[in-house]
Amino acid sequence: MLNGDGLRVVLWVAGCSHCCRDCQNPVTWDPNGGLPFTEAEENEIFAELDKDYISGITFSGGDPFHVSNINSVTALARKIRRRYPQKTIWLYTGALWEEIQHEEIVNYLDVCVDGEFVAEKKDITLMWRGSSNQRVINVPSTLKAGKIVLHAE
Repeated sequence: MLNGDGLRVVLWVAGCSHCCRDCQNPVTWDPNGGLPFTEAEENEIFAELDKDYISGITFSGGDPFHVSNINSVTALARKIRRRYPQKTIWLYTGALWEEIQHEEIVNYLDVCVDGEFVAEKKDITLMWRGSSNQRVINVPSTLKAGKIVLHAE
């Protein structure tokens, strides 16, 4: 419930080059860490997304945009968007929207939380983000407007 709106499936990926100080999940930094993602894990995600009370999926980590993750996360997001058009797809990244806005995966996202976690800007009162520099971006509205549109809290 803290990884986006509603009750969600969360896929934590391994691999992050941002290595933010006081990161909540430094165990995910190593791209060789974690468990293999196979067809069995994909089917487990689909089984959870089949449930009516699940709002969607969130990709987090680590960083889904890490070179070791972006291709497979994009492929999975594409499958999920086609199979579950009514479910929402959220993604957390340490990258800035301006750096990733032309990547294929953004076409499948509903919300992107961008920016590195900055310990000096930590604010536990914020929804869906850890520090005030991070933005919760409404991706379809942003793509349509050609400028960043924030997701309503």
